Amino acid sequence: MATKRSVNVTLDPVLYEKAKLAGLNLSQLLAEKVKSCIHDIEMAKWRAENIAGLTELNRITEEHGLLSDDYRTF
Repeated sequence: MATKRSVNVTLDPVLYEKAKLAGLNLSQLLAEKVKSCIHDIEMAKWRAENIAGLTELNRITEEHGLLSDDYRTF
């Protein structure tokens, strides 16, 4: 596991108190949200970089169907 790094975060005092009273682990919540945001950004970038290929694959599938069409039972 990588060494963690301390950072400063500014929160509204009321929000901080509510989180504290609720027993929330702010470090864990922030890390999870940052990971989620990074994932969303990376997925959007991947889609943008691969849109031409995905569009072509969809066109081929619409034109010819899937290889598994003859074998599916559902």
